[in-house]
Amino acid sequence: MADELGFTPGNVARTLLAGRTFTVGVITTDSYGRFGIPVMRGAEDSLAAGEMIAFLCDGRDDPIREQHHLGKLLERRVDGIIVAGRRTDPRRPLGDDLPVPVVYAFAPSSDPHDCSVVSDERGAAHLAVEHLVKTGRRRIAHITGPQSHSSARERAAGMAEALAAHGLEPAGDPYFGSWTEAWGRFAVAQLLRTNEDVDGVFCGSDVVARGVTDGLREAGVALPAQVGVVGVDNWGLVAEAARPPLTTVDLGLEEIGRRSAELLLDAINGHAQPGVHVVPGHLVVRES
Repeated sequence: MADELGFTPGNVARTLLAGRTFTVGVITTDSYGRFGIPVMRGAEDSLAAGEMIAFLCDGRDDPIREQHHLGKLLERRVDGIIVAGRRTDPRRPLGDDLPVPVVYAFAPSSDPHDCSVVSDERGAAHLAVEHLVKTGRRRIAHITGPQSHSSARERAAGMAEALAAHGLEPAGDPYFGSWTEAWGRFAVAQLLRTNEDVDGVFCGSDVVARGVTDGLREAGVALPAQVGVVGVDNWGLVAEAARPPLTTVDLGLEEIGRRSAELLLDAINGHAQPGVHVVPGHLVVRES
């Protein structure tokens, strides 16, 4: 009879019929939004396709605040939760025996039985090195962030693997420092003192790479004729404003968000897929 009358149940009726609220919680630790916003955009694409809406909560890397948000989301009877991090280091699970499924985006859960969606850190390094080698670079150095960060260690390891596959060795040890332009300028000045024949630099982030390109230009090095530079992140505000504009590896943050939401919807529908799901990046070629 309802079909014959063209009746469409409202949200309240649909919730009662399905036993669901058609809402999802998103807890982010990225107060600056550099990683969280692209992940959220991608997640919203998939959630909207599933007729879901999201409640966004800022955990600010504070476990107490995070647990507060968790409690409030569970009170609202969300159907599932996405936890979006700003670093690739494994993090503690949100909780044990939660009544709803949880998917960890970008920052994986330390529990292998959880569902996590991550970027391909070593793959990003391989893409960068392959591009530098294809453009004729043979003496390639690496300038990156803190060695305490998983992403910095993985990208350095990926670079060494990629160079070894071509029978090459890095131009010196990796320069671990901070994710800043100032570090990039300082490190490349040190690099040029000990490796005058360097012709390529793979940087662990676009911010570091922008400092490196500034330092090279100030030292009178022609870019990219003498030294080619590749970064990671594809952060438009930085990469496009660099001189010259940066060639970089896009980690696929929006795809991480989309995939996380898809996996959460699958889990809500009874088809959980635990484990680590890796999203590959892609190279964005510009002028550096």
